[in-house]
Amino acid sequence: MNKEKEVVGEMFNDIAPKYDFLNHFLSMGLDKVWRKKAVNQLKNKNPKHILDVATGTGDFAIKLNKVLKSKVTGVDISEGMLKVGVEKISKLGLSDSINLQVGDSTNLSFKDQEFDAVTVAFGVRNFENLNKGLSEMLRVTKEDGKIVILEFSKPRLFPFKQLYSFYSLKVLPFIGALFSSNKNAYTYLPKSVMAFPDGDKFLQIMENVGYKNCKRKVMSLGIVTIYTGIK
Repeated sequence: MNKEKEVVGEMFNDIAPKYDFLNHFLSMGLDKVWRKKAVNQLKNKNPKHILDVATGTGDFAIKLNKVLKSKVTGVDISEGMLKVGVEKISKLGLSDSINLQVGDSTNLSFKDQEFDAVTVAFGVRNFENLNKGLSEMLRVTKEDGKIVILEFSKPRLFPFKQLYSFYSLKVLPFIGALFSSNKNAYTYLPKSVMAFPDGDKFLQIMENVGYKNCKRKVMSLGIVTIYTGIK
């Protein structure tokens, strides 16, 4: 693991215990709505086995399992996040249908065309190598399988764009620092959103990698976007 990836992994290890609480609190509960809408993108595909990349504490994996009744394998580089996720899944009695394991988006340890669908929720912007990560996701997806990516984006409308920028870069880091042991984490996270090539730029990247029928659905005035593609 290179230095940058190691630093990001350690950061997520540090914030893992409070990660779910802060997600729900800082988004005012909207993160649950966004995940549900992303899961609904797979309803017409009825996938039997889904890979959830950058699964974190397993929130999206749990939602996928509950709504679609699918078997879910989740991978993440942060052992701290996975530990929280495994405990949560065990308490819900879902350990037989959801498996979380350490895994790197740029080098997935699965065979070609192993999964009916592949998902990422709020993690693709943290990929060490975006093109490589997207290529790996495509590789392990079955022919005609669907890829669903839920990610933060940058609002464009005035004055919401300015309000969101102030909240992300000033308010969010301040609140995050009050609850998190890693005071830099909630400075890094909004900056990673600002640096991410969202919207049409990301659709173009998906198409260049080889995804077909790429689409995006903007929600909450541009705070988040659901991107979909077919292998």
